[in-house]
Amino acid sequence: MARRKHSRSWLTLIALALVGGGLVLAFWPRPQLVDLGTVTRGPLTVTIEDEGRTLVRDTYVVSTPVTARVLRPEVHAGDAVVRGETVVVRLQATDPAALDIRTREQANALVKSAEAALRVAQADVNAAVAARDLAQADLDRTQTLADRGTISQAALDRARAQARSAEAQLDTTRAAVSMRIAELENAQAQLIGFDDRGLAEALDAQRARAVPIYAPASGQVLRVMQESEATLPAGTAILEIGDIDADLEVEADLVSTDAVQVSVGDAVRISGWGGNADLAGEVLRVAPFGTTEVSALGVKEQRVSVEIGLGSDRDARNGLGHGYRVEVAITVEDSPDALRLPAPALFRDAGGWAVFRVENGTALLTPVEIGLTNATLAEVTAGLTEGAKVVLFPSSTLADGSLVAPRMVE
Repeated sequence: MARRKHSRSWLTLIALALVGGGLVLAFWPRPQLVDLGTVTRGPLTVTIEDEGRTLVRDTYVVSTPVTARVLRPEVHAGDAVVRGETVVVRLQATDPAALDIRTREQANALVKSAEAALRVAQADVNAAVAARDLAQADLDRTQTLADRGTISQAALDRARAQARSAEAQLDTTRAAVSMRIAELENAQAQLIGFDDRGLAEALDAQRARAVPIYAPASGQVLRVMQESEATLPAGTAILEIGDIDADLEVEADLVSTDAVQVSVGDAVRISGWGGNADLAGEVLRVAPFGTTEVSALGVKEQRVSVEIGLGSDRDARNGLGHGYRVEVAITVEDSPDALRLPAPALFRDAGGWAVFRVENGTALLTPVEIGLTNATLAEVTAGLTEGAKVVLFPSSTLADGSLVAPRMVE
């Protein structure tokens, strides 16, 4: 009986020990699994990245100098042209408009009036011819009498003056006939309409006399805005010419807060253009004004245009043309030997920056001072030393002194 009681006591003690051990094990603090990063030393570059597009710096737009009929262009996009030699398009006179009934009747009346005026002028010529012949005959008779000494010299001078006056009057009437002929032709031209039967033959004859327009610069045809034959008003753009090989550059529209950090001469890395290697560039100019644009999310932004020159060899960017999309990374700051901290380890604390530094499995809240930063790295100016381990993406449950264990070795 005593032996049974003694066995029960031992069993009870063992059970209590197991339960107590389980409770201690259940409530014993376990280390949090975290991602760790290392503070290293090396170069740190701060860049501003955005999308850009290629464009030809100096483009030449060929437009109509006057209102004219533009024939189909003789070049296409991508064709090479030579300044002053290549004919890019030809112009010819515009077609006359179709005449309505009122306009045609008015033109007919003008023709009849011009014909009548011409007949009057021709009659004046006949009268002037008769007056000249009479004056010449009088002059001849007066000259004969003057040679015989029967009349005075004054009478002879008057006869000569009358003859010259009659000759001048004849010239005047003949000029008036020429004017009336021109007025008649002008009145007849008003009758020419779009529906005239002889218009097609006249237009075909004019095609051979179409005025050629030569390329204003050497390069390539970038685009043709007017592909078909049409009658265009003065100043209408027909095609655009530029030199892709020599004048190609990149334009990027940066947010104004980023543009103020960019300076002329900053190095640029151009990627995403489709080639095997990135291209090198340099900031040429920053626009002094900004424009308001609406982003894809509907947010208004102030954008500033930045022009970038391509410094790479032309063969390295073979195939890159006008209006292509690229990605640019402008270097605004650079440190060749910086103490670098992974940016995901940083968080705000007490108005400053801080990290969780890991020592012997314990996370220690450590304030730090930051210098240069980019998307992945930050320069540490105080608070950490090279080789220190820090927690990446610290959770809200992590506190100073918490036990941690690495989830992934860097």
